[in-house]
Amino acid sequence: MARVVVIGAGVGGLATAARLAATGHAVTICEQASEVGGKLARFSLDGFSFDTGPSLLTMPEVFADLFAATGAPLGDILELRRLDPITRNRFADGTILDAYADDDAFTAELDAVLRPGSGQQWRRLAAHAERLWEATGGPFLAAPNAGVRSLAGLALRRPGDISTIAPGLTLRGLGRRHLTDHRLQMFLERYATYTGSDPRRAPAALAVIAHVERYHGGWYIPGGLHQLGQAVADRAVRHGARLLLDHQVVAITRTAGGRVDGVRLAGGRRIGADLVVSGIDARTLYGMLAPHQRTQRRLRRAPASLSGFVLLLALRGQTLDLAHHTVLFPADNDDEFDAVFGGRLATDPTIYISAPDDPALAPPGCEAWFVLVNAARHMTGPVDRGVDWDRPGLADTYAAQILGLMAERGMDVRSRLLWHRVITPADLERGTGAVGGAIYGTSSNGLRAAFLRPGNRSPIPGLFLVGGSSHPGGGLPLVAMSATIVADMIGPA
Repeated sequence: MARVVVIGAGVGGLATAARLAATGHAVTICEQASEVGGKLARFSLDGFSFDTGPSLLTMPEVFADLFAATGAPLGDILELRRLDPITRNRFADGTILDAYADDDAFTAELDAVLRPGSGQQWRRLAAHAERLWEATGGPFLAAPNAGVRSLAGLALRRPGDISTIAPGLTLRGLGRRHLTDHRLQMFLERYATYTGSDPRRAPAALAVIAHVERYHGGWYIPGGLHQLGQAVADRAVRHGARLLLDHQVVAITRTAGGRVDGVRLAGGRRIGADLVVSGIDARTLYGMLAPHQRTQRRLRRAPASLSGFVLLLALRGQTLDLAHHTVLFPADNDDEFDAVFGGRLATDPTIYISAPDDPALAPPGCEAWFVLVNAARHMTGPVDRGVDWDRPGLADTYAAQILGLMAERGMDVRSRLLWHRVITPADLERGTGAVGGAIYGTSSNGLRAAFLRPGNRSPIPGLFLVGGSSHPGGGLPLVAMSATIVADMIGPA
């Protein structure tokens, strides 16, 4: 039995804690906040409740495996509701495209709403995305990151998969190779933002996200997705893990030989450990808690992910025929990506709205809307490319601009607004420790970006990494997969 300290009660840290505690390790979880969940958080006020992080669950079988491996099945703990359509997409020309969960219904919708033949074009792209998943899902995503050696190993084992992955092709390039309608190209390119990336620079392999979402479905948990984090925390505690909220780790201590031997909390208290699992942002980990110059240099070379600007809207009245998820596209997304990755405000961004039909989230006759736009990171230093989101008046001005854009695109709710709450990239940085509010740590921009993401085994002996800023990346299923990788590396007691 090893003494394991897990830093951070985000989903990755909690899932690792649950797996390790279930196999007999003595686990302590230290979380600086007053609630578990990390980015999978919630905000409640005046009878309204909002998920402030992920609003869609894909690959629920990853969590089904977690719960099956640690006790009662997921279905006994939480209800999962499959969404159909997965998203409703409104384009600048007024076109409305429902992304139905059924493939036949979706391709028929493409032919009816866009141009004839769009459905068949999407089927060909979807078949390619499925082959991409077969090539990368197990060999890369579900296994420890060996850097560029992962790609080299794949080339030796299954050389045909390299042509499928097409390392030099971007997601935009793939879309333009298969799809002729500009609106459908934009629909595909949005999947790059699921990893905080720019489709013009991110690899074509990100098309696997479209396959995963459509093959495994998009799911919602009535009452809010934040319940998933609490359920995983409960599972860890049930197996004996000790959960310490409001306990901020400020340093990882090491022996004279360099191996980790515990953590130090704000206030000076030390907790001894044989192993430490970090679920916090890798840049924060290697820059402050466990300084490691070589890894810091490597992380500085890795392109940072985008951040997000969030509006929580408490609305009176109810909207007829409102989809669970609505995406409002601009006429052209190039300006948006130029701004977001160039450290400027996006003046005409894509707007994502999550408006669950869930009576648990709002008083009778009201709605709780979560609105998200892609945003440049918070400027954390004089040489950073970002926006100073703490500048007085900026957040309120930008919130009004987004509400105005929603009105221009057919969803004017300003007269129904009871109150709103803003969450900026600076707020994300303060609340989660993500440097600059970069939601996914590093992006997938560039040929080698995926291999620059920090591995799950640190170069510091006894230190492991889980969560969205480490391999295999951000998003609920990948974070849970990183927990499986780390738990398997450590092994049972």
